[in-house]
This record gives sequence, structure tokens and C-alpha cells, in this order.
Amino acid sequence: MKSRRNKNAGKHPSYKKRKMSWSSIMKKRKRDKSISSRPEQKKKRADSNRKRREAEARGQDIKGKDYDHATSRFVKTSTNRGRKEKSRKKK
Repeated sequence: MKSRRNKNAGKHPSYKKRKMSWSSIMKKRKRDKSISSRPEQKKKRADSNRKRREAEARGQDIKGKDYDHATSRFVKTSTNRGRKEKSRKKK
């Protein structure tokens, strides 16, 4: 059986919301790929995965939360992902 490709892959709604051109989307994907392949980012991601597995094994409710390396606990995704982006936050 032939596997199907996700037809929505790479069509994130935020691209349209930000009115990004195809070339800027490609630049963003390239930039994101280079960031996520850095050794320090790989270590951080592996640590987050480990902490998440441990928390789930303990029965902790972590649905909708990310592990925050700054505070060393689980916080809402909006809090964790927006902390460094104060320049882009709406006032």
C-alpha cells in the first residue's frame, strides 16, 4: 500500500496570518532546521522528552504544558514559548 503524504504539511495557518511569501516561508524552514539541529538544542530537547516521560510515569497531569528549563517545571505552552519574545507580544 502506498503511504499518503500529509497534504497540510508546511501550510501552517500562521504563515497566511503573517502574509508570508513562499520565499520567506522557505527561509524560515531553513532557519528553524538549523536551530533545531544544534547540539545544545538537541540536548535540551532530549532533556525535555525525558522529563515529560518521567512526569507521565508519576501520573502528573502535563497535558498542554511544556517543560521550562528556566524555571525547571512544567508551564503552559504560551508562557514557555513567549517568554523570550517580548518584542513581538501585543501590548
